[in-house]
Amino acid sequence: MVVLRDIVITGLLLGGILALVSVGFSLQYGVARVLNVSHGEFIMLGAFITFWLFTSVDLNPLVSLVVTAPLIFVIGWFLHATLFRRLMNTAPALGVFEGWSMLASFGLLYVVQNLARIIWGSQTHQVIFLNRAVTGAQIPLNRLVALGVCVVVGVVFYLFLTRTRLGKAIRASAQDPTVAGMMGVNINSVLAICFGLGLAMAGIAGSLISTVYAIQTSMGLQYTVIAMIVVILGGLGSITGAMIGGVVLGIVSQLVTHFQPTMTFIAYYVIIIILLLARPKGIMGK
Repeated sequence: MVVLRDIVITGLLLGGILALVSVGFSLQYGVARVLNVSHGEFIMLGAFITFWLFTSVDLNPLVSLVVTAPLIFVIGWFLHATLFRRLMNTAPALGVFEGWSMLASFGLLYVVQNLARIIWGSQTHQVIFLNRAVTGAQIPLNRLVALGVCVVVGVVFYLFLTRTRLGKAIRASAQDPTVAGMMGVNINSVLAICFGLGLAMAGIAGSLISTVYAIQTSMGLQYTVIAMIVVILGGLGSITGAMIGGVVLGIVSQLVTHFQPTMTFIAYYVIIIILLLARPKGIMGK
């Protein structure tokens, strides 16, 4: 029972982080129609900004979220307002734009990764924060704090999408951008905000990852692959599905890791193959 408890708690923590990662990716592709394969590099960037603030000015990693998230949001907004908007305006069809944007994001992947490698090197780092076990349990306090932050951010983001005017505009743009534009929604602005929010969620996830796991400048690609798997698992374009998919994959990951760590990524792909055969639209897909 103790082992099962630890697997569930650790799985929920990883699932919460994967949910944040995947919600951002789902926003970028489901609304902005950008298959951003550089998504994981901004997770890495959020992790290393937190690491830099912690080691240079001794800033609490939780406080660093108020620096990391807005900074990466601005970067994302600027990238879409310049690079991806230009590609969208010149592409003859949506399918062509998706292909061009994916190629452009491949370029971003290598630019961000190599700039980070120049600044922080290729060695492994970690933020030592609340690295002690909770009394009566073997779960490190930093993991429980990270899980709490994931839950709070997820709830706030869900309320933002469902209760605010901008959130409704985002959901309308995801369903039918042409009709949303006819109803007065500024599509260009909404798409840039969506892309920025997606990267901000990645930055928050990166900050939390740095307090729990070791980080490297080459860590981004694995999180991009995981985000793609979670989005397919939850259903393309479904924010709720991405959250559920993240939690499910997190628990499955910890369960497999406990018995056979080398089988973790294989288990991810087995899940996706089974899902594509049994329910191609995903858990919450329509």
